[in-house]
Amino acid sequence: MNKKIKWWQKSVVYQVYPKSFNDSNGDGIGDIPGIQQKLPYLKKLGVDVIWLNPIYQSPQVDNGYDISNYRAVDPELGTMAEFESLLTAAHTQGLKIILDLVVNHTSDQHPWFKAAEQSKSDPHHDYYIWKDPVDGHEPNNWGSSFGGSTWTYNQALGQYYLHLFAKQQPDLNWENPKVRQEVYDLMRFWLDKGIDGFRMDVISLISKDPKYPDGPVIQNKKYGSYYAGAANGPKVHEYLHEMYQQVLRKYDIMTVGETPHTNADEAVLYTKASRQELNMVFHFDHMHLDYGKYGKFSDNRFKLPDLKAVLSRWQTKMYDHDGWNSLYWSNHDQARPVTRFGNDGPFREKSAKMLGVVLHMLQGTPYIYQGEEIGMTNADFKHIEDYQDIETHNIYHEFKQKGLADDFIMRSIYLKSRDNARTPMPWNAHQNAGFTTGQPWLKLNPNYTAVNVAKALADQQSVFYFYQRLIALRHQYAVITTGKYDLLNPDDPNIYAYTRSGDQQTLLVVANFSAQPQTYQIPAKLSFKDSKQLLSNETSPKQIEQQQIALGAYGAVIYLLN
Repeated sequence: MNKKIKWWQKSVVYQVYPKSFNDSNGDGIGDIPGIQQKLPYLKKLGVDVIWLNPIYQSPQVDNGYDISNYRAVDPELGTMAEFESLLTAAHTQGLKIILDLVVNHTSDQHPWFKAAEQSKSDPHHDYYIWKDPVDGHEPNNWGSSFGGSTWTYNQALGQYYLHLFAKQQPDLNWENPKVRQEVYDLMRFWLDKGIDGFRMDVISLISKDPKYPDGPVIQNKKYGSYYAGAANGPKVHEYLHEMYQQVLRKYDIMTVGETPHTNADEAVLYTKASRQELNMVFHFDHMHLDYGKYGKFSDNRFKLPDLKAVLSRWQTKMYDHDGWNSLYWSNHDQARPVTRFGNDGPFREKSAKMLGVVLHMLQGTPYIYQGEEIGMTNADFKHIEDYQDIETHNIYHEFKQKGLADDFIMRSIYLKSRDNARTPMPWNAHQNAGFTTGQPWLKLNPNYTAVNVAKALADQQSVFYFYQRLIALRHQYAVITTGKYDLLNPDDPNIYAYTRSGDQQTLLVVANFSAQPQTYQIPAKLSFKDSKQLLSNETSPKQIEQQQIALGAYGAVIYLLN
């Protein structure tokens, strides 16, 4: 990697879920002015870019991922003037802002769909995907991500429309060039306001197989998987290259595509610079390692050799093919990483720091999801009524119909509900955690009096300040951006060790994923003459004795070898 480094390759991104970040007006819902109030906090952490989940006008069936007006800010979150004020304030403080781009589907309340469902002859009818019944039923066996069929019948038109997600989220027909131009126009609308890029929601699903084949029935589900006919479809790269030519190349921005059901080989096609599509993609390979009999909502625990294999495959593939990685442990759709990959009991803070070391020393652009920097855990809600998420409620009812035990159902939801990430940000230990003066839209994590920002900022040994140091290291050492990755111990069930090698320097990263002390034997090829310990989550420096490092439970250390 000798070419000029782009700004987004040196950046660390902080993801804000606006509804749950900070409420400025006491209505219980986080808002745009609330985000602006917390810019000094994000500046103190040291991040470079803020990614906002959808802020557009929406009926909120899927928390803003069902958009009814792409050019308006949802009144619950604020006004356009307030967004423009946030953007200006962020830029003044040296922070960039990227927005979510949700263009696989719209809300069924969008004017396009309102017109589309009135008449087959309306030009907007072809903005969506409609199919006639096949033998009196749905065109295929696809199941929605949120339960039920992906097809909903319109009695008046005698046709089904496709929705890979909720029935209120009809899929757009990207085969229609007018749809694509509408998308490019709305992208320009926001880019011309000065935003710094887009995170593109489920962008790997925009091109469907025109045959609409039945999908395999997996994970004890009633319906077939739509991925066989919707993920990485025949024209997805054609569409993204067209988007690049018509829009993206004209702005100095970053783009990251969410690409479900996409492996590392396929990701090269999205991210290789010469192909002129996207800068990077979010993959899900490491998110699927604890899937089991009931898919996502199983109660499996990941195995470290599997995690190392996945992350190493992506590191090597992107490096070898001029692609770029996005690095993340969690987001608004995933469980909290301390619970999922670490230890949310006695080693909560230490394992949170360990996970930070492993991720932030990899090659790619790291993403921190709000609350990760203080070691937030999953929310152990006791009643289904405490959850708001549509997916969670659907899986609860599905599991009840299967006759599964209540204890298993609630444990699965505790482990995997999307609401684990969406509980309001705990700013302090006071009433409603300083998030709002009103009634929070979603219950607070019950442990907010112990896990909150004020407590983290008052403790120099907190996860917050550890993340601050990790971010500073990324900005300081070029080898973290450009160095080659090599995995050292693929089969070790407890230790994750790897190197990052550049022309002048080598980093050694060693992390203990277990609750027991571990000793790691360092390969003889690595010389520790004039080595320097850059960071560790252990209280005392880790001594190298006879090419060995002793690490305590969830210990981690970074060495710079010259």
